[in-house]
Amino acid sequence: MVEYDPVTKEIVRNALINIADEMFWTSIRTAKSSIFYDTYDFSVALTDINGEILSIGIGVPGFIGIMDFTAKYTKEYCEKENIPMEPGDVFVVNNPYVSGTHLNDVGVVAPLYIDNEMVGMAVAKGHINDVGGTNPGSWGPASTEIYQEGLILPPVKLYRRGERNRDIFDIIRHNSRIPDYAIGDLEALVAALRVGIKRVQELANKYGKETLKQIFADVLDDGEKLALEGIKKLPKGEFYAEDYLDDSGTHEKPLKIQARVKITEDKVIVDFSGNPPAVNAPINSPYPATVAAARIVFMALVAPHEPYNGGIARRFEVIAPEGSIFNPKWPVPTSVYWETMTYAADLLWKALAPYVPDKLSAGHFLSVVAEIIAGVDPRKNEYVVLVEPNPGGWGGHEGGDGESGLVAFADGETLASSVEILEQRYPLIVDRYTLNTLDGAGPGKFRGGFGIIKDYRMLADGFIFTTGINRAKFPPWGLAGGCNGTLNYMAIIRDGKEIMRVRKITNYPLRKNDVVSIRSAGGGGYGNPLERDPMLVLNDVLNEYITIDDAKRYYGVVIEGVWPNYRINYEATKALRESMKGKVECVPLPSGIKAYYGVYRGE
Repeated sequence: MVEYDPVTKEIVRNALINIADEMFWTSIRTAKSSIFYDTYDFSVALTDINGEILSIGIGVPGFIGIMDFTAKYTKEYCEKENIPMEPGDVFVVNNPYVSGTHLNDVGVVAPLYIDNEMVGMAVAKGHINDVGGTNPGSWGPASTEIYQEGLILPPVKLYRRGERNRDIFDIIRHNSRIPDYAIGDLEALVAALRVGIKRVQELANKYGKETLKQIFADVLDDGEKLALEGIKKLPKGEFYAEDYLDDSGTHEKPLKIQARVKITEDKVIVDFSGNPPAVNAPINSPYPATVAAARIVFMALVAPHEPYNGGIARRFEVIAPEGSIFNPKWPVPTSVYWETMTYAADLLWKALAPYVPDKLSAGHFLSVVAEIIAGVDPRKNEYVVLVEPNPGGWGGHEGGDGESGLVAFADGETLASSVEILEQRYPLIVDRYTLNTLDGAGPGKFRGGFGIIKDYRMLADGFIFTTGINRAKFPPWGLAGGCNGTLNYMAIIRDGKEIMRVRKITNYPLRKNDVVSIRSAGGGGYGNPLERDPMLVLNDVLNEYITIDDAKRYYGVVIEGVWPNYRINYEATKALRESMKGKVECVPLPSGIKAYYGVYRGE
């Protein structure tokens, strides 16, 4: 064992974190697509020789559990196939069953060499907006097998000893509807790897290779100790939660899903046994994605304010039987995996929230609420693909209302798309972008946060619209007596009239001046709404989040006067609340939300 002083370890530990951050910003500054430089739908990481994460630059927290799978699978594949991992090599891979999520999330892996010895890997993974397949954007609710979803890449050398492998670049270019953007974003990920490797080699020049290797191991051990300390503070025992997916992806019948959680003195185990088998629809969540989602909640429980490393995950186990919807096998599709992956976290969240209300809130809108708008932009005669996650409402929690207009937990550090960039890059105008007070949020002592309404008016003909979302039938759950939240959906408005509300649709033809209205759900409430501070209710009325009638109906608060000089009638409020005798009324759910299975062919 190499000896070194504690100061050196802290310097190197923080240097690794800063290197990951520099890698992250390198990709942002060099990317071609706004989903990278504006939305941050990618992540980067450094690993040790075994593929355990040393540090990670997080755009998508969901990649916490995926980057190590990507690194380990690439290394194991190369060993099995006798493919050398040499200095300057960069591998590209997107096999979702063993390395990730769906085919759009393309990973790049480079061996990290110091003094002719491979001591780790640099990894990056990001959403490439189109990798071929049947549907523009390479995802959508209509696919029935993985082959329809785009180009499938095992670990192959994108760069060989620092030189471009033109054959692989040509294959990728000829399989994307937006080749310049696909290649440009891949190169941005590769640039991050080069920066990471260079910076770690500089650390080795300063502190020595053997010292660095020892610190790598010790940093991971420290992460494990951190997890153990966090587990000690959790309630011990077995916990259970169940919920429903809106449908199977092929018919309307909901799918019951469940999770059992066991917390011991030194480990947390989540068991997804007993769930439905994988389906011939793209909602299957690959095992790495299932693990990733659950790890996010585990981090929230044991070390919410600490930088992640792989040592923390040593005390966390995820069981998901092969062939289930949480661990599908080839060749079932996975392109809309996130709409099931998110439930892997939400089940763990729901099971434990009543016991750790200081750490976990009521349910939130959960879905990524993503859409595809694709077609030829007549301004530049160029095919464009708009893909984005959208924010929504989070659940109320012990001591506070839920956050409004915040991206779902799996998107974490990603950002909502900038209006200015959207209007510059695509032939559309954002007519409206506001909190979704139309549908509301879950009432509670601390109410849920509000979702958003975002209206895109198309400025050109010939575009198609695709979406696939959940929590459009079964709303975010309330906690401790709070009401459930509302529902996610999207609407098409034509000639000023709303002609449809959808949760699943593929390649719907848009006309010039059509409006795509994105409407995300409000979060669940926490605590009895009749216990909400009347002043908080008054503030919501003044802010036009709710009406005077809503205040009376959901919270039993009587407000009088004329805006902005509203006032609370405390005597009438007391009498009303007593007359309601604890009977809580929750907000009505939006209706008429449809799913269209298969490619849209008309009503």
